[in-house]
Amino acid sequence: MIKKYTPFIILAILASEPIFAQDSDTTYWKRSFKTGISLNQAAFSSNWSAGGINSLGLNTMLNVRADYRRDRHSWDNQVDFLYGFVNNDGQGYRKTNDRLFLDTKYGYALSSKWDMFTSLTFLSQFAQGYRFEDDADGVEQAIRISSFMTPGFLTLAWGFEYKPADFFRVRFSPFAPRLTFAFDEVALANVPTRYGVDPGKNVRTEWLAAQIMADFNKNLTETINLKWRYIMFAGYDNFSFETIDHRLDAMLTAKLVKYLDVSLNFIMLYDKDQADGIQYNQSLGIGFVYSIQNFQE
Repeated sequence: MIKKYTPFIILAILASEPIFAQDSDTTYWKRSFKTGISLNQAAFSSNWSAGGINSLGLNTMLNVRADYRRDRHSWDNQVDFLYGFVNNDGQGYRKTNDRLFLDTKYGYALSSKWDMFTSLTFLSQFAQGYRFEDDADGVEQAIRISSFMTPGFLTLAWGFEYKPADFFRVRFSPFAPRLTFAFDEVALANVPTRYGVDPGKNVRTEWLAAQIMADFNKNLTETINLKWRYIMFAGYDNFSFETIDHRLDAMLTAKLVKYLDVSLNFIMLYDKDQADGIQYNQSLGIGFVYSIQNFQE
């Protein structure tokens, strides 16, 4: 069991270490911490003429950054968690958001806008995910198709980063080997593609691959912030337009009062090893948000 989670544990330690480390000269560090929770609830009387379903929904988020800069050297770390669910009367618990993203990167400045870098990135989800289908008797069944580390992705990348502005950066990685993990055999039995992992195995290794990662985080106004991350991954061994993976995570946040925000989350995914066509997820919530930082937005 420990071996299964070893890559996640290692990356979590790397990402969190600078947040808690004691440094005699803290001016080289820029840190931020942001967390939020939003609730959605609806209730109807049994004779409510317009119809409706009693429901309770919850969305949570956590984003932690710790970036180090000194001379030509840099070390950027990010932890990004997103989780949400809704519990509809008569249907039960269903997941609405689930993201676990960890990233750590060392860079060496070549100029004011270009760095040479190496990075380690982990992407997965927290909880089990289900597909819902009716059986022969018309009774809805929950079919498990994912869980923590099924799938899970660990990517080690080398390349060059372009930073034209403080709020935008792009990493170009011509060499980015990736490990795809799939340990939940119950879920894999319900996913014909097995997330690209061969039958009888739990790990797929793609040594020859390239990756592009772009990050944007900017205050559009004093109260509105737009943040998005785009990742493109392509293996050289079976390279074609259809086999290129794309993922876009976006969040638009508007501050209503000091600790109350409204946020719109959007995820778009294209990965032939997961499903045919484009997948997307969207959620809207209003809730409590707390943040502290010494970044200049």
